[in-house]
Amino acid sequence: MNTGIVVRRIRPADYAGYGPAFAELAGRALEPNPHMSPAAVAAARVVVPEDRIVILAAWLSEALGSERLAGLWALRRQRDWRTGFSATLTAPILPLYEVSSLPVIDRDQADDVIQAMLRHLLASGDLPRTLALSLLPLEGPSFEALQEACRVTGSVLCSYERWQRPVMRPEPGDDAERYLRRSLGSGYKKRMQQFRAVARHGAMTFRRRRGDAARQALSDFLALEAAGWKGKAGTAIARLPQASAYFDSLATHFAAADALQIDTLLLDDRPLAMGLLIESAGTRHFLKIAYDETEARHSPGRALTIAMLQADFAGTPPLFFDSGAGDGVDAGTYVWGERRLMGNVLIGLGNASPDLPRAAARLRQVLRRARARLRR
Repeated sequence: MNTGIVVRRIRPADYAGYGPAFAELAGRALEPNPHMSPAAVAAARVVVPEDRIVILAAWLSEALGSERLAGLWALRRQRDWRTGFSATLTAPILPLYEVSSLPVIDRDQADDVIQAMLRHLLASGDLPRTLALSLLPLEGPSFEALQEACRVTGSVLCSYERWQRPVMRPEPGDDAERYLRRSLGSGYKKRMQQFRAVARHGAMTFRRRRGDAARQALSDFLALEAAGWKGKAGTAIARLPQASAYFDSLATHFAAADALQIDTLLLDDRPLAMGLLIESAGTRHFLKIAYDETEARHSPGRALTIAMLQADFAGTPPLFFDSGAGDGVDAGTYVWGERRLMGNVLIGLGNASPDLPRAAARLRQVLRRARARLRR
């Protein structure tokens, strides 16, 4: 254990100034995660009261008394029916819109940093002893470090839902065709024929916008989503004031860091499908998709992802692409060929027992299965 690591809390209002420090840490992180960034937390503050946000920062002591940022983890105090009315710390802060609960930790100090963070939580009398980590990768170096930290601190980690999320990890020498042939396998010929067939119904073009241009395109994205069934049901972002305010703030902050991207597939200059993405240290995370439901025969969502992938390989593809797909999404609808095991996780810190949150999680599973049967 490295005793030179100290964990302190950062006030959410002060965290706004940590943009450069976060970017530097993300560049040497075990696994980058934009949902822990100051931009993401600033957006979440539109929806979540500031006194419910807990930001842990780990610092590594260096020569001459200086310190280097070695870890960041943004969590939320929660106590409602989802937690069995038991006090918990949850991540990500807004699991409905965010795709990963991983902390961002220095790859060279990973084990020491995550252990120091759990010890800080254990020693804090004002914080819950249960962690609820939805959308947690259950494989990879960060999860392994978290498992070891639980073992060292006597904490219990259990997962109660698991699914396979499509991701992309390009191999050396990949181009778009080589990657698609590998990812689509025996379905390559059929899927590409379907994609090319769209162009027989009009001029098909692809547009990628970043930064301020992407920020300005957000209204088009929201309008396209609201034009479909979500708009009729009242669940489209544009129909929900808090969600709309959150995405407006998120787009503003990520655009300022040149980490916002909106991709659009057009048919005769009309949006067929649009994707909203954010970035961190060479990784890209897909947040939301919207498409023209009147053109469903063209499989617009899949067509967009093929066009996105082609654009990626025409330039510099991301080191890692996270589709953000949840447990209810058919992984086969995406063209990204790799899979990452995901889960919803509860951690009882020390000798704490997460029985009530576990019971609430099981109840949600029962209710979801019942709803699925009713739909069928």
